[in-house]
Amino acid sequence: MRRTWRPDFPLDVGAVLGPLRRGPGDVAFRAVGGVWLTANTPVGPGTLHITRSDAVEAQAFGEGAEWLLDGLPALLGAQDDDAAFESHHPLIAETRRRFPGVRLGSTGRVWDCLLPAVLEQKVTAIEAHRSYAQLCRRFGTPAPGPATGMFVPPTPRAVLSINDWEWHKAGVDGARRRALIAAAQVAHRLENAAELRGEAGRALLCKVPGIGVWTAAEVAQRVWGDADAVSFGDFHLAGLVGWALLGRPLDDDGMAEVLAPYSPQRHRAVRYVELSGARKPRFAPRFSPRDYRAI
Repeated sequence: MRRTWRPDFPLDVGAVLGPLRRGPGDVAFRAVGGVWLTANTPVGPGTLHITRSDAVEAQAFGEGAEWLLDGLPALLGAQDDDAAFESHHPLIAETRRRFPGVRLGSTGRVWDCLLPAVLEQKVTAIEAHRSYAQLCRRFGTPAPGPATGMFVPPTPRAVLSINDWEWHKAGVDGARRRALIAAAQVAHRLENAAELRGEAGRALLCKVPGIGVWTAAEVAQRVWGDADAVSFGDFHLAGLVGWALLGRPLDDDGMAEVLAPYSPQRHRAVRYVELSGARKPRFAPRFSPRDYRAI
């Protein structure tokens, strides 16, 4: 199935879809010859291929093809509204000028974003991405269509079927394992967060043991393009925002104070900080990834 869509606003497809990528080895997202991504939709698995010329050209495969094509405008930020956003800092203003096509997209799929977000709790990105790719290959399904080597993420039912030794083999510790199992047991209810949106949607996600403010924000940013969902509790984010905007480190309380003028679009401000290329200084060696399989 195919669809051509012409947005009436500047659009940078790569920047909008970039947050959906879970590391360079992501088997559910590929940026070669356009963007390929896989998904569990309400009607079954699907693969979406997006390219951009004068218009956005999309092709979809699998049972979820029609659903994915229907959601193409929202995925690429058509529901996002940044009209009231004010750049209170020169770096944010300059970055916004340089990236006029950046918008906050909405996948509409809670589970597919919740699974990798839980895996990223309190571990290095390398550890989380390795576990995610392994779980997709082992318990996901091959991507419909011609996307060889890609996989649709495991469904909640598939996650509930994973044995303890398989979790261990994938490098997932007990805390993240328990959070994923608890989420999988009520996954159908958690999809309602995409309808509630905003603080109410994030609060629904936080009712699951093991899902807190950070995880709920990471999901909200991607599932319904929540412009105010800041990932408080992130190991690096407060420091990045502090060094970029003030030239010094901050903790979460300090970041909340600095971002307060941007409410209710604080996440959008953070997104511009991330895109600016600003980096915080390094004072120590990079933290070494752990391998739970060796324990």
